[in-house]
Amino acid sequence: MSSVMDTSGPGMTVSRFLGMISDHEVRALVSPEVLSILDALFNGQLVGEDLRRVARNLMDFDVLLSEVPGRATVLRLLPNHKRAELAERVGRQVDDVAEWTAPEVRELCAFFGLSEDRIVPPPVPSTDIIEPEYALFDHQRSAVRRLLPLLANDERKAVLHLPTGVGKTRTAMHIVAHWLRSHDPSVVVWLASGRELLEQAQVAFQEAWTHLGTRPIKLGSVWGGHLPDVDQFQDGFLVMGLAKAWSVTSATGPGWLGRLASRVRLVVFDEAHQSIAPTYQQITDELTVGYSCSLLGLTATPGRTWADIDADGQLADYYGGNKVTMKSQGDNPIATLVQDGYLARPVFRTLLARPGVDISRRDLKRIEKMLDIPMDILQDMSMSEQYVTAVLEAVTQLLAKGYTRTLVFAGSVAQARLLTAVIVARGTRSEVISASTPTRQRDRAIRSFRAADEQPMVLVNYGVLTTGFDAPRINAVVIARPTTSLVLYSQMVGRGIRGPKAGGTESCEVVTVIDPSLPGFGNLAEAFLNWEDVWNSN
Repeated sequence: MSSVMDTSGPGMTVSRFLGMISDHEVRALVSPEVLSILDALFNGQLVGEDLRRVARNLMDFDVLLSEVPGRATVLRLLPNHKRAELAERVGRQVDDVAEWTAPEVRELCAFFGLSEDRIVPPPVPSTDIIEPEYALFDHQRSAVRRLLPLLANDERKAVLHLPTGVGKTRTAMHIVAHWLRSHDPSVVVWLASGRELLEQAQVAFQEAWTHLGTRPIKLGSVWGGHLPDVDQFQDGFLVMGLAKAWSVTSATGPGWLGRLASRVRLVVFDEAHQSIAPTYQQITDELTVGYSCSLLGLTATPGRTWADIDADGQLADYYGGNKVTMKSQGDNPIATLVQDGYLARPVFRTLLARPGVDISRRDLKRIEKMLDIPMDILQDMSMSEQYVTAVLEAVTQLLAKGYTRTLVFAGSVAQARLLTAVIVARGTRSEVISASTPTRQRDRAIRSFRAADEQPMVLVNYGVLTTGFDAPRINAVVIARPTTSLVLYSQMVGRGIRGPKAGGTESCEVVTVIDPSLPGFGNLAEAFLNWEDVWNSN
């Protein structure tokens, strides 16, 4: 072990710990597979400060401390006076690593200054009181005018189809406010998947009702650890996570939704292409069982697949074939939105002519039968040396062009961590976000990425930021996640195409591992119109 002594105050930072141990000991904390890729990328064995910067970004140190082998390694490498300090804090000798209790592990994490977000979720109020000016663009006002009669008559169902970045949520909030003003008292339920979309809906409604509301009403949360008493929820806006709703339904039966449904006059389903999944459809059906309840779907991609017209037809049938989209004087509304500055002009180029590993004929058949690429194939592809090198080269080229905000969709969590570690080691700000990223760390990374400074930053994520994420200053997107889903692909591209009138950029470079010559995968206008043949025009 290194002879460097630690003369700091109480506790120990992870960076200081890595600085106290030898290169060999640092390398022992990183998997051999990742080390081989890193050594190849750095033209030889990775050592010194480069090694430590990479290791710090690669490791989930709190996970390492929660597992017996990792905890044993870290405690063995601590200097004696820090081991004694830690023993005093936890009230036990630290040599016996197998019998640590959860509180002792939390104390160990706190010793290293690590967050406890994995264990204690941040406080989110279950209800709040909203006390009652919120403009729309021309195309949004037109959509509202055409939606209202569809939702009030006949089947009382419709989909709002607008591209990502031109205000689906804001437009829908005018519909929500109209419904709450027209039905006093009543409940509007907003259904969505994922924390980003749920938080976005809460914040958007607070702003909308402050300007458009006519009375104080409740704002309720049914997601995470929150479940208000639905029998007492008589008048308000209820943001409901689909996973939470299904969990409660599975545990208690659909009766709780039935009791709420008697007061629900409007259900809004965000990312409506998901709404005919069996469990989600059951939740929606339970809430809209009464004739007096209307259903509004929101989506930038009003279909389930790329080319299966039967599957897309099922979605259209569920909404009575009613879809309201942009009215445009040209052939395609996307061109008008770009020309008018609401959308950025995307510039596509290919990352790889072909992924970095061969796909067997058997795996190709599996892909053909599924909406997207199976996880095991995706994991293998993402960590090949050729693949990782190509993504890093693309990021380097974008930085050289002067792009200040680059969003990367990685092919796996492991690839996301590796990319971030190398980008940081090369001297550029970078953060990684995945489903397991602690809340405070995720929020800090997003705040930095959204900041108005001109220092370049690369935000790498896997499986999190495809929906509900708004960072208008994005001027480059790298799609390193292969997919055969035009829906998922359109969502990823959509993160970077907010135009100057919406606080974004004039253009956005999209570097994609997917062949942009495929129908819809290299042309926003083509993708936007992909599902028109199964819907009615309104």
